[in-house]
This record gives sequence, C-alpha cells and structure tokens, in this order.
Amino acid sequence: MTMARSRGSKGTVWPSERRSYSDLITGVTVTQLTNHCSHSHHIYFTNNGFYGNGKLIFGSDRENVTNLYSMDLHDGIITQLTDLERGRESRIQGTFLHPDGHEAYFYYDNSIMAIDLGTMEERILYTIPESYKFGSLSCSADGQWLCFGLNKDLTQSIAMDTKNGYLGFEEYFRAKPHSMIMAVSPSNGKVKKLHEDQLWIGHVNTSPTQAHLLTFCHEGPWEQIDHRIWVLDIATGHSWKVKDKKPNEYVGHEYWLSDGIHIGYHGFTNSLEDHTRKIIGAVLFDNSHVEQYEFPFQNMHVHSNDLSLVIGDGQQTSAYHGQQFQDTLQVWRNDGSGFKGPRILCKHRGSFHSQILHVHPRLSPDGKHVLFTSDMSGYGNLYMVDMPEFESLPEMPVT
Repeated sequence: MTMARSRGSKGTVWPSERRSYSDLITGVTVTQLTNHCSHSHHIYFTNNGFYGNGKLIFGSDRENVTNLYSMDLHDGIITQLTDLERGRESRIQGTFLHPDGHEAYFYYDNSIMAIDLGTMEERILYTIPESYKFGSLSCSADGQWLCFGLNKDLTQSIAMDTKNGYLGFEEYFRAKPHSMIMAVSPSNGKVKKLHEDQLWIGHVNTSPTQAHLLTFCHEGPWEQIDHRIWVLDIATGHSWKVKDKKPNEYVGHEYWLSDGIHIGYHGFTNSLEDHTRKIIGAVLFDNSHVEQYEFPFQNMHVHSNDLSLVIGDGQQTSAYHGQQFQDTLQVWRNDGSGFKGPRILCKHRGSFHSQILHVHPRLSPDGKHVLFTSDMSGYGNLYMVDMPEFESLPEMPVT
C-alpha cells in the first residue's frame, strides 16, 4: 500500500489530513477532515455519505481533476476510488450510495456510473440521450432502482451555468423543457420511464425507507412555479402534490426525514401584512398531515433527521460579544410547542461561491455528528463537529 506522492490513481491511499481546533465562539471541538490545496466537499445534503463501519464518501479536486474518495473516520486515512479524466463532465457532488453501502452511483462523461466500493470496479448503467441533460439521481430503499431526472438540452439557445451561480435559471424555467423521471436497475440494467412533463423537473429524491416513493420538484423561482414539492409512486406512476400551497407562501429545499414518510422543508410567506415570515415544517407523504412552525431565521439550507433537532447554515446577522454571526452553524430544538433557539454550534465562514462550496450542514444518521463544507482556509474542505447537548451551546440574540 503506497502513500500518495505524485499523481494519484484508483486505489491510492492518502495519509490523514485531520486536525482539530476549538471554535472561538462556543469552544466546541471542530475536526477538519481534509486539508489539501484544492477543493474537497461532501456530497449533496439530501444524500447520505456515511456508510460501512465508519466510512465517509466525498469528492475532491486534488491534482486538478474531480474524483470520488472514501475516508475512514476512525483514522482519517483517505482512499481514492476513481481515476476520472480531466476535461470530462462529472457530478461527484450528486453521488448516491446503495442502501447497503456496497456501491455508489454518480454521473460522469454523459453516463450514470456504478462503482463497487470494495473492488473499485466501475460499470456504465445508462447513457444519457444526446438531446437531454442529466438532472439528479437517488436509489430506492430496496436497492432495486436508481431513479434520475432527464431534462431537454436547450443550451444552444439558453446560456446556462447552474453549478457556479444561477446563470440561465429563470430562462430555462420559462422555456418549459420536456423532462422525464427515469429508472434503471443496478442489477440487470433494465430501464423504464416513471414520469414526464413539459416543464423543468428537479431534485429526484427517493425515500430512505419506502421503496415505492420518491419526491421531485417543479424547478424554477419559488414565487413563479405552479407547485414545488411532488411525490411519485414508482409502482403505479401516480404523482401528487404535497404541502398545499397557500397564497404568498413559498417552500422548498425539501428532503426526506429519516423515517422515510415525512418530507422536511423550509420557506417563507410574503405579504403586505406580515412582510416576510420564515417557516419550517414537515409533511406526510400522502399530504394528510402537516406540522409547520414559524421560523424567523435566515438559512440557505437546513437539515434534520426529524423535527426535534434542526441544523442550519445560519445566514442571520446578530451581535454576540461584539461579533457577527451570519456565518455560523445554528441549531434549533423542538419540544413540541415550537422551536427553541437558535443556539450557535460553531463558525463555518463558508462563502457559498459555487455549489460545491455551499456549507450544506448535514446530521449523521445517528444524529451525533454534523458534517459540513467550508472554504474558510481558501479551499473547500470537509469539517465535522460532535453534536453537544443543546443547552450547553450559547444562545444567539435575534435582532
């Protein structure tokens, strides 16, 4: 087993890059997991990257090409899983793990790839049609289907760059592109169409416990789309709206709670009477029950395993001992009557400059750790914090 010296390749082992420090505000121990002169980032916040016996899958641009890596969280040792070519498009941030953790799926060079995490063997599962663009993918809870979005390629008429900002975002939405939700079997390569429409479909996200359910969204500016959050029954093809849209109410950034039957979201209302009120909640997949709370705090993204504890990337500015806190991870606890907090977990100092540099805090499946990305050092790196007792964290005054 050789340690990395020159250009790495599949199977190369990189020594631990971990270092720990005490947060200047709260004193909690923050562990920087990667430390390299290139961007590293965890996978998208709706996708769980923890697998096996204490391993974490992530992406890194070291040596000027984005590859998939695995980290042993016990000792920090990093193993390079792929050896992708420079100049070819990849979507490593959108990687999704098989439910049993034996393989992972990602987009590369116009194909959906599968990689065995033990042998590191790769295979092509599906090649994207020339006239379409790949959306996002996720694996059903039983591991039988890899579900993904396809959207009509209109780049010849619309300049687009949604990875590094939102160039072309509204124009593509207004164009109402033909879009489909597809599924491919990881075991035998069978392909089937699950859903299609003449509008932009995004965020295809399977339930972690219900093999027949996935969510998708009608993508576009929240105040202009017909309805954001939809559920699809893979078995029947039936789809329906969840979180009934009220006048001047906008929600999104939906994600499955760990029970696989509730869908978390956040958003805002906007009216002359209350100006802008932030909201957070969860809706049952069949739209039969909504639990929603006022949540007057500004976050780009939030994540939770349930509604008892929520972590956010804290965009709100407030004074605390003369400091500013628009760049802190913040935690809220719900005792059933509403959310208490926020309490400050730590500074993140992330820039949000591009998609891979979004902080995207995510709780580990057991709720004991918070994983996030930050470019506080100039490069994006992975950080992790052990979740302390809520009451031990300092409260943040709200202005």
